[in-house]
Amino acid sequence: MTATPENAANSTDEPSVVRNDEAGRYEIYLGEKLAGFTIFLDTDQQRIFPHTVIDEEFSGHGLSSILVRQALADTQAAKRRIVAVRPVVARYLQKHPELQDSVDPVTPEVISLLRSLS
Repeated sequence: MTATPENAANSTDEPSVVRNDEAGRYEIYLGEKLAGFTIFLDTDQQRIFPHTVIDEEFSGHGLSSILVRQALADTQAAKRRIVAVRPVVARYLQKHPELQDSVDPVTPEVISLLRSLS
């Protein structure tokens, strides 16, 4: 079954997270339906997370936690430092102090880099 607005909350599809390097984001799907994404930008040692979106029809079902957890696990496996610019990833990190050894602060250089790309 593919999740639609009518059955998204009741979908039996398990969420799956994929890294889409071409788009520069991790995407979470329910079946074939894109439910949300978190954008990332890689620098030499860091993976910066400037924006996360969960489609309104899927909000309130814990998908942002699944998405962020898997994106951060992949970031750690790649031996990159985590930079959480926006609240979704930052809140997840606050709830998981065991990840703090992998986190770098948002610096003026990070902000400048993101502004130069927008």
